[in-house]
Amino acid sequence: MMLIYPADVTAPPGPRPDPVDALMDAWHAELPDVLRPTTELSKRIAQLARALDQATRGVLPELGLTVAEFDILVALRRAGEPYRMKPNELARALLLSSGGISNVVNHLAERRLVRREPSPDDGRSTMISLTPDGVRTAEHAVRANADAHEAVFADASATSVDAATQALREVDIRHSPAPRPLRTGRNPSRS
Repeated sequence: MMLIYPADVTAPPGPRPDPVDALMDAWHAELPDVLRPTTELSKRIAQLARALDQATRGVLPELGLTVAEFDILVALRRAGEPYRMKPNELARALLLSSGGISNVVNHLAERRLVRREPSPDDGRSTMISLTPDGVRTAEHAVRANADAHEAVFADASATSVDAATQALREVDIRHSPAPRPLRTGRNPSRS
């Protein structure tokens, strides 16, 4: 089922072919048995994730932030008052190493957007807290990011966005089985 239309034929009404359609057409022609009911969905989700990531990366330079800095500021702001977390909590929340967190926090501290302070529960550990400037920067960054993401969906109707949200809510990836290892062609019993 090719979706490419010659110049002298008008495409049917509805969505115009896009890169995912071309990819699906190519696999359908070359190796149709690799197509699954979820193939197009996964490709469209990946394409959307790239577009949202590019939108975020597009606004961060204007704010003087890297992606890692943005993530830390936003995580601290999302934590609610007093806008602080332990370094290991930040690392878990952001799926980063504690070393990676430390380097970014050092840079944010130099810019006076965060500060390290003793933990009120345990004087041996520290907390990372937003400064008042950090709160303002985090809020400005979240709003700019939300606007950039909204622009990605500008051509979609509110009904379509709601329907997509509800459909994706039904896909519970938290309980998906772990991916199986790829077959390498080697016989493990011969190793």
